[in-house]
Amino acid sequence: MKKISKNIAILGFLSIGSLTFAQNTKDIPVKNSDDKALIVKTDHQELEAKKKAAEEKAKLPKPYDAKADAEKDIENLVAKAKKEKKNIMIQAGGNWCIWCLRFNQYVQTTPELKKLVDDNYLYYHLNYSPENKNEKVFSKYGNPGDKFGYPVFIVLDGNGKMIHVQQSDVLEEGKGYSLEKVKEFFNTWTTKS
Repeated sequence: MKKISKNIAILGFLSIGSLTFAQNTKDIPVKNSDDKALIVKTDHQELEAKKKAAEEKAKLPKPYDAKADAEKDIENLVAKAKKEKKNIMIQAGGNWCIWCLRFNQYVQTTPELKKLVDDNYLYYHLNYSPENKNEKVFSKYGNPGDKFGYPVFIVLDGNGKMIHVQQSDVLEEGKGYSLEKVKEFFNTWTTKS
């Protein structure tokens, strides 16, 4: 009988403790009205930013081909680069990546950058996406996207040897890219440098 009474006493104590805890937490305000307004405003801003990014992404060209045989494409570029005495600029990323699409658009629509690239490089968009991660090709270059994110640039010489990997965030300015930094990057890795 003592065991039963002792167990009932313990249960009673735990119940009172739980009840007291529940009552105490009910009285604590979760957020004040300023915090709620801030959360709503932040959520709204975040949704607007995502909506604008989706609209922008929809308008930009999609240069990455998930169905491409990247290994064969790069082999062909190496053969062509030898003949033309150019380096190969690989822009790794995907059509899912707004910064990848922005960079491509920026280069294509900025005449001095387009000329710089066309005169000095064979340019290739290496796809990384759920449909095709090109794991074999990426592993050949040390999987730079794992370290730097996307886009990431892999520069090959005319023999197909990797001579540089460039993270892209250092080329950014605001919601785009810096003309001077991008020009400097492209100029640094030409065959003429």
